[in-house]
Amino acid sequence: MSGRMMNKLLLVFFGTLLLSLLSGCNLASPVEESAEPPLAGAKIGGTFTLTNQDGGKTSDSDFTGQYRIIYFGFTYCPDVCPVDLANLMNGLTLAEKAKPELAEKIQPLFISLDPERDGPEQLKQYVDNFHPRLIGLTGSLDDITAVAKKYLIIFNKRESPGFSEYLIDHSRQGYLFGPDGEPIALLPFDGTAQQVADEIMRWTT
Repeated sequence: MSGRMMNKLLLVFFGTLLLSLLSGCNLASPVEESAEPPLAGAKIGGTFTLTNQDGGKTSDSDFTGQYRIIYFGFTYCPDVCPVDLANLMNGLTLAEKAKPELAEKIQPLFISLDPERDGPEQLKQYVDNFHPRLIGLTGSLDDITAVAKKYLIIFNKRESPGFSEYLIDHSRQGYLFGPDGEPIALLPFDGTAQQVADEIMRWTT
């Protein structure tokens, strides 16, 4: 095969490849915009009425029309919960800075899985460390167990012989719910704050 023929074939090959890549880029945007939320249609969430950090009652219906970020944990958690919660709330803060209107559209919630120790006063001290609008919720063990079941959270009290303190083993999920309480997505709390912010802004605009 002559060099001239080889050059023509290479031009055709790379031209076809370029058109293919450009076509892929052009198609990506509509697919991205029309993509359904990852948790669309999932049976996650439900009604609740719990005690907030000020000692009053808070219900899911109080947030109708608002997006909600929900994380389950406990204030005596030595490492995992505070790191997860910090990432989520730092991500929310970044999203609010990028789009200030989100401050009125999103309500963050922390639901304790340790009602034995996490009373309102303990919760108040805890949530104040993460975000000025973060609401801490607690209740009776029966209340918390019922809510955890609706939100697909598994938890278990882990005691060690000879020790008075205990830990709570639990599922780790950072949920984003929609204005009608519908599940939208799991937030990447184990990534960077910017990744959390990007995911929040993706589904709340």
